[in-house]
Amino acid sequence: MSDFFEELKAKLEGTDRFIVFPEGTDERILTATSQLGAAGIITPILIGEKGKIKRRAEEVGVDVSSCKIMDPAEFEEFELMVETFVERRKGKVSADEAREILLDNNYFGTMLVYMNQADGLVSGAAHSTAETVRPALQIIKTKEGTRKTSGVFIMVRGDDKYVFADCAINIAPDSQDLAEIAVESAITAGLFDIDPRVAMLSFSTKGSAKSPETERVVEALDIVKGKNSSLIIDGEFQFDAAFVPSVAKKKAPDSPLEGNANVFIFPSLEAGNIGYKIAQRLGEFEAVGPILQGLNRPVNDLSRGCSSDDVYNLALITAVQAK
Repeated sequence: MSDFFEELKAKLEGTDRFIVFPEGTDERILTATSQLGAAGIITPILIGEKGKIKRRAEEVGVDVSSCKIMDPAEFEEFELMVETFVERRKGKVSADEAREILLDNNYFGTMLVYMNQADGLVSGAAHSTAETVRPALQIIKTKEGTRKTSGVFIMVRGDDKYVFADCAINIAPDSQDLAEIAVESAITAGLFDIDPRVAMLSFSTKGSAKSPETERVVEALDIVKGKNSSLIIDGEFQFDAAFVPSVAKKKAPDSPLEGNANVFIFPSLEAGNIGYKIAQRLGEFEAVGPILQGLNRPVNDLSRGCSSDDVYNLALITAVQAK
């Protein structure tokens, strides 16, 4: 385990966080949660039929006695959950419809978080991103003043840590979206002991080229400055001007970033997704995430190709977000 995750474990000492795992019979989930529970880092809540989960744990060869197992069909407060869900959905579903919906593990698990019976949720090992995020958007919802959720990666290599956003959710963010992503990414950076210095990226540096794409980034910068004048942020920047001090002196000599940015806001999903994968594969950075941000409570999405280590690490991140 890298030093980054050891630091996260240290942050969680004594916090007693409960994290929900809707995919309670998945081998990777069982392996990771047995380790997390045994270490006393968090209390995992496995969702599913108790007998099936215990039998599957025996087949995998892990001990889940330190985990809490919850079956939606046997939940004592299910009718209260139904009432709460109907109220939260503002009449868009009936009680009968809610009873059926809440038998879905992702919806049930998300409601546990909403009803303060858990601190966060990790799903996606066997579900699509939509199946994980949809219940969160319907139930947890975005924070006041935030229109959309977004997905960031913490890029880790040795002692170096950087935030890349948005790399997972918003395909073509407008200026308001980019501004929100920048503000939320700075908050996420702070959670992981990164003092945010935010660069709004483009193919242009400080007007070296003009197009609707560059103007969108410039407008986003103005929006952020209007919301948070204390945040160290600048743009629009090509990556080298944001990251290399000698290049910054030539291209943007008056920038407060001085070529030392550590939070990078990409102008589109394609740019962000390509960028983080290049850093991961060519730069040998560890890409931690995607971490969802902008929600009222932490819900995070695994890749269906994830390993048990990925589950373990994302659970730590989710617990830190809850902290």
